[in-house]
Parts: sequence; structure tokens; C-alpha cells
Amino acid sequence: MPWWEIVLIAAGTLLCFTVIHFIAKNKHPFTRALVSVAVGLGTLLAVNLSTGLTGVSIPVSLLSVLISAIGGVPGVTLILALNLFF
Repeated sequence: MPWWEIVLIAAGTLLCFTVIHFIAKNKHPFTRALVSVAVGLGTLLAVNLSTGLTGVSIPVSLLSVLISAIGGVPGVTLILALNLFF
């Protein structure tokens, strides 16, 4: 996948989150959208950093990063559950 498609997907995701937070009448919708994406990516990072203790890891790929950025903590939990069963 070319780098410009990745940038467009990331920008579209951030724009969608901003619109959702604007509709929900949050004070700072752009900041809230950035926090939502950061929490998802931070959760993915935390799972991969704790691999030595837990033995659980998520391979970092474009798909896993997008799922964790869009889905947040539930997205990372979904990846972990699918990793457990498949």
C-alpha cells in the first residue's frame, strides 16, 4: 500500500472522530479525537511491551495499527481475542 493511502486513511479516521465528537457537543472535538486515537495506539504499545511478562503479543502491521487506532481499547481486545482463538 502506498504511503499516501495510509496518510489518507489516518486523516479520514481523525476527521470522522472529530465529527463524532462535534456532534456529541464536546468542547474540544479535535483534541478528543486525537486522545481517542492515542489511547488505542497506546494500548497496542502496552500489550506489546508487556509481552515478556504475559507471553501475549500482537504483530504490528498496518491492519493492527488501524484497528487499534479506530477501535481503541475494544479494538485491541478484539485483536487479542481473535489471536487467542485463531
